[in-house]
Amino acid sequence: MSQFENTIRRVAAVKGLLLGVILLALSIISYYVLVSATDSAWIILVSPMIFSVVLPIIVVLIFCFNLRKRIGGYWTFKQAVTGIFIMFAVNYAIQVIGKDVIFAKFVEPDMIPKTEAAMMKGTTVMLKKSGASQKAVDQKKAEIQKQLDDQKNITTGAIIQGYVITLILLFALALVFAALLKRNSPEYSAHTE
Repeated sequence: MSQFENTIRRVAAVKGLLLGVILLALSIISYYVLVSATDSAWIILVSPMIFSVVLPIIVVLIFCFNLRKRIGGYWTFKQAVTGIFIMFAVNYAIQVIGKDVIFAKFVEPDMIPKTEAAMMKGTTVMLKKSGASQKAVDQKKAEIQKQLDDQKNITTGAIIQGYVITLILLFALALVFAALLKRNSPEYSAHTE
């Protein structure tokens, strides 16, 4: 392994730590926004999208461009995939440890019941504002409760399988980002033509 590839791995790990901390903070803010603002249908609908999709994609793009710039501005597809995947994997580890272990167990041990209550209240508010009958509201709440109850009975094997699937998806995402962000150095391009 070359010195350049070692540099990519080291810088990617550091960027992954920083990315993990930022996305962990966004995740925690999203939780508090969702739990505290259940009377507003717009916040219930838009908040998860903003905090779980839009802002993380923007932050990830900034970190990917910064990673490429930090290592000299040029990298091949393979180097880009390696760096971006390491950054994503370290970020995911920070997310799991920070939110699922530390935050959910010590800071906010009632996170799951509060989230469930917020979802139920938000669903009720949205359905009543749309003019749904009480029977339709009760039926929808029963469906949501069944889905939530099914998620509570997760085995250790299912948890491990979830981690593995997430890592595979992160690798696929790293491939996409690498394809978009690869930038061969001018001397490398001249040698390959």
